Amino acid sequence: MRALGPSLRQFGVTGTLVDPMLMLFDGNGNVVASNDNWMDDYPSDIQSVAHAPPDLSEPAIIIDRPVGNTTAVVRGKSGGTGIALIEVYYLP
Repeated sequence: MRALGPSLRQFGVTGTLVDPMLMLFDGNGNVVASNDNWMDDYPSDIQSVAHAPPDLSEPAIIIDRPVGNTTAVVRGKSGGTGIALIEVYYLP
């Protein structure tokens, strides 16, 4: 799972979220995983699946999703606002 903000500019998207943060919550509202910059946590794992975000300030998470409902939330660091895209990939 990754959240894109700054890299969306290359597609002509204006007003993108400058520094996105990604959080994953379980069905009870508990944080299951979070990431600020994808190079912070397990960068070799993320690079090995060829889905690393293009911009170093974009977050990514690799996780075995817990049983039940989960919710992904992208937020701007320090309260920033803008347009972002969350992508979820199934990795067999």
